[in-house]
Amino acid sequence: MQDKPRVLVPYPADEVGGFPPELRVDVWDGTGDPPGDLADVAFYVQPYAGGPRTLEVLPAMTGLRVVQSLTAGVEKLLPLVPPRAVLCNGRGLHDASAAEQALTLILAAQRELPRWVRDQDAHRWAPHFTRSLADSRVLLVGYGSIGAALDTRLSACEAEVVRVARTPRPEHGVHGIAELHDLLPDADIAVAVVPETPATKGLLGPEELALLPDGALVVNIGRGTAVDSDALVAETASGRLRAALDVTDPEPLPPDHPLWSAATVLITPHVAGGSATFYPRAKRFVAEQLRRFAEGRDLLNVVDRG
Repeated sequence: MQDKPRVLVPYPADEVGGFPPELRVDVWDGTGDPPGDLADVAFYVQPYAGGPRTLEVLPAMTGLRVVQSLTAGVEKLLPLVPPRAVLCNGRGLHDASAAEQALTLILAAQRELPRWVRDQDAHRWAPHFTRSLADSRVLLVGYGSIGAALDTRLSACEAEVVRVARTPRPEHGVHGIAELHDLLPDADIAVAVVPETPATKGLLGPEELALLPDGALVVNIGRGTAVDSDALVAETASGRLRAALDVTDPEPLPPDHPLWSAATVLITPHVAGGSATFYPRAKRFVAEQLRRFAEGRDLLNVVDRG
């Protein structure tokens, strides 16, 4: 029994269709104390919403061979996972959920849903025409799997999508990030869907935001640091730009932060990836990774750490 590799996962057996018999499995969802001495944990699935303790336990796992993140971004895990261990991310698990949230934010901002909610609360009937998503030019900054899922939904809404990624892929209609300054002046909506890296910090800074036309909408569903908060505060406070944010910098946003009260800003508290579509997909993915690990097959979503 002790010769079986030990696995620490956040989901019980009945939620993942059972565990491979070749593995010794403990369940920990990130709350309370982890089960016993962790030195012999070989495969660790980091709980999605367990808080800082899910990172703090890593140094105790001296026998670690695999760390599985359920998020696409792994910037917080990278410095904690030893070189001997394989790191896998959750690429693809959040695509539908995050794309839905981005589309919701865009439509809510374009059709002024916050205003209509406030009018309903006040029992006020004051119709006027609004912007539309149809025929808008949407600059999609970050064209990974989430960006592609959002592209499908935006195109269905008759928007013109301009795709931007770190590396240009002209054969697929994807511009390189070096072209960003040339593309911003023609964008009605700019959506940031990028991970947190040194290259993406402040990607939409004062200069970039100034290049957007008056009335443009800035949307961020990736990482808060991709948009310069001070510059965004200045642009939205003046009313020149609008924003719809699921992520912020800092995060959580302090209660006295000016973005809360800006009339042209819509904020949700980093919930894009965690809708009901995510959890069944995450459990199926964990089950597949455990089968692969038990059978000695290649794992999915292995992160290239250079």
